Amino acid sequence: MTNANWQAGRTTAPDGTAVTFLEVGAGPGLVVVPGNNRRAHHYRELAVALADRYRVTVIDRRGRGASGPQGPDYSVESEAGDVLAVLAATGAKWLFGHSYGGLVALHAALRQPPAGLAVYEPGVSLGGSFTAGWLPDFTRLVERGRHHAAMTLFLRRTRLAPVGDAPAPVFHALAFLLLHGSDGADTRAMMATTPREIGEVVRLDSDGSRYAAVTCPTLLLGGGRTPAYLTGVLPLLSQIIPDARLEMIDDLDHNAPDLNAPALIAARLSGFLH
Repeated sequence: MTNANWQAGRTTAPDGTAVTFLEVGAGPGLVVVPGNNRRAHHYRELAVALADRYRVTVIDRRGRGASGPQGPDYSVESEAGDVLAVLAATGAKWLFGHSYGGLVALHAALRQPPAGLAVYEPGVSLGGSFTAGWLPDFTRLVERGRHHAAMTLFLRRTRLAPVGDAPAPVFHALAFLLLHGSDGADTRAMMATTPREIGEVVRLDSDGSRYAAVTCPTLLLGGGRTPAYLTGVLPLLSQIIPDARLEMIDDLDHNAPDLNAPALIAARLSGFLH
């Protein structure tokens, strides 16, 4: 799929922030909320795999592309308001969030439940499960323009790169590739949004009881190759959310929806959102 296949859209959040998105396909509407360090175009293959059944709308979240900045009063609630504005503008009835976008989608559903909600490894912290002791150092490095050092730290401490406990030079090289590859400019720009997003994950740490108010049918997805601090909360959420079901897929990692297995995730979504 090329950029010419996308249709660009724009709406305004309740606080006046511009929210842009890309759309493809025809049929009932499905809004996709990207994760940290991801833009709408990173979900191109997922959208294509769904486009024969759904009108897929992928948001460029705050701090990305032509969407507005995070703003001085940024919070998950700000982004939940953005998602609700896109749902209203497009008439979409279903919602899917990946990683931090899954946390945003859950909070949007708390305010206004869609017909169906699916999340892949949402950035939810329960009982201190998400530790971010690395965040102050990361923030200082980003503020000083030391993007390579910051990305190396991020990759090592989050353990999201599929390299296990590799030696430090491996993370250094991977950070270089991410920052100087075809998406390098986008990646560097998005790094400035990470401190507040990770800060929200930590701030919202709880026993999870707030999510009992998610009343819509909910699909919780996770991969067997993802670190346990992201997947360990899924069984708990499946017990807390009244109409939830959990599906773990052994061979997938955290970047299944956007990079490594979009067709498989699309199939799981199609089986659920009907």
